[in-house]
Amino acid sequence: MAKRVVFTGGSGKAGRHVIPELLRYGHEVFNLDLKPLDQPGVNTLITDLTDSGQAFNALSMHFGFEGLETGRGPAPVDAVVHFAAVARILIQPDNETFKANVVSTYNVIEAAVKLGIHKVIIASSETTYGVCFAEGDKDYHAFPLEEDYDIDPMDSYGLSKLVNEKTARAFAMRTGADIYALRIGNVIEPHEYDRFPGFVANPMSRKRNAWSYIDARDLGQIVHLCLEKDGLGFQVFNAVNDTITADLPTAEFLATYSPGVPITREMGRFEAPISNRKAREVLGFREEHDWRKYTPGR
Repeated sequence: MAKRVVFTGGSGKAGRHVIPELLRYGHEVFNLDLKPLDQPGVNTLITDLTDSGQAFNALSMHFGFEGLETGRGPAPVDAVVHFAAVARILIQPDNETFKANVVSTYNVIEAAVKLGIHKVIIASSETTYGVCFAEGDKDYHAFPLEEDYDIDPMDSYGLSKLVNEKTARAFAMRTGADIYALRIGNVIEPHEYDRFPGFVANPMSRKRNAWSYIDARDLGQIVHLCLEKDGLGFQVFNAVNDTITADLPTAEFLATYSPGVPITREMGRFEAPISNRKAREVLGFREEHDWRKYTPGR
């Protein structure tokens, strides 16, 4: 069913591909960002979500001038997708990264539930698994990385995402809202598949991403499926594609390049170390953009 969706951070790397996918599924989208999005049919409201007043106001506005024609005020919002954030470490000072990401997420979720919007999807991150922005060469605790993993980031960005998951859970318990956190893998845009031969040739260059990725368009499908799936309360889903970014089968690859790390269950032949099994089984996710389709000779 098509929904009216407020999308925060739609002008960023992931959002500018996810929003067209949501439009393709028939959803109506209103973008909140600090920068405009060049997407026909989508208005961008310049919004600082670290200001709670702006968050409340932006979530209760017309999506565009056409809303004025009804004479009934802004139409109800069905869902909020919150991707807005300082996108990684080393863009702003660490304290500002943490503050912006945590405060904006609190403000968006609080505004949504108090305005009667009972579906919120937030962007968490692969960085919560603790290796991506770690100091030094840190190993994962076990494979596959699934949603019950003891996440333990040491950096300001990953820590902000861990806190955001806890914030989401608290609001879901308090209000009964459906709030789903997506642990988004390394986002690959359509023009970036020429990087994969290098990934395969230099396997250790992908350790910090756990040899996993998410096609930006497949991420749009996952967001759509979350919009369609009601009644789950607070949930975490790994948002990654199906397969490892390597030529070797997963078990052989991990034994070679991550020796000594326990394997807690039998993994699929080429299953990504960040497993999307929950998204496939619960949401019905079916990837459309396997990296091998775009990489000659694979």
